[in-house]
Amino acid sequence: MPHYQTKDETISIDKVDYLIHSLKDPQQFYDHEQLAEKLGISSATWSLFGVVWPASRILAATVCMLELDGKRVLEIGCGLGLSSIVLHKMGVDITASDYHPLAKEFLDDNVLRNKLLPIKFETGNWEVENPLLGEFDLIIGSDVLYEPAHAENVSQFIDHHSSGDVEVVIVDPNRSNRARFTKKMIALGYTHHFERFDVQDRDKANCKGRILHYRRRQ
Repeated sequence: MPHYQTKDETISIDKVDYLIHSLKDPQQFYDHEQLAEKLGISSATWSLFGVVWPASRILAATVCMLELDGKRVLEIGCGLGLSSIVLHKMGVDITASDYHPLAKEFLDDNVLRNKLLPIKFETGNWEVENPLLGEFDLIIGSDVLYEPAHAENVSQFIDHHSSGDVEVVIVDPNRSNRARFTKKMIALGYTHHFERFDVQDRDKANCKGRILHYRRRQ
């Protein structure tokens, strides 16, 4: 990608290798069109979409083990879209979404690197409705509760795009907004359970948190 230092890494999910093109340095910032300012993305967080974080690996490993036949799936805050690519390779009806202006470019590039057909992508700004998204039977995301407002925004976004019988899986690395988010989801009629995780990534950094499961039947 022009103006960015990038790298290729091989990510293994359920014994299948995926080639992922990502940012080499998560502190890079290049915004000559002032897109960050228009979208309210700070220079400190601009590049975070372009990294394969431990939570995204856990999400990909978790969702590929679910019952997915006939389900329409949405990944919110997809970033590089690792989980979307894994599910796409499995033949799942997956739509990736993110509001970062570079997310689709990186996603399309990684789909090509893995010799797959294009993945459906839609802009997913949790504060703005996108009528093109529609409703989904499974909604997934990793580390999407990092701002205080996200407990409200993400729960409302999920609810707006949930089908009558929906499952939600969120991998959360112990963000302080998790409890508020769960209260919002329960108030919207979702049941809830969770699993804890404690893993060490390839750089020997620990990642602890919870895999949050929500379900609602109407």
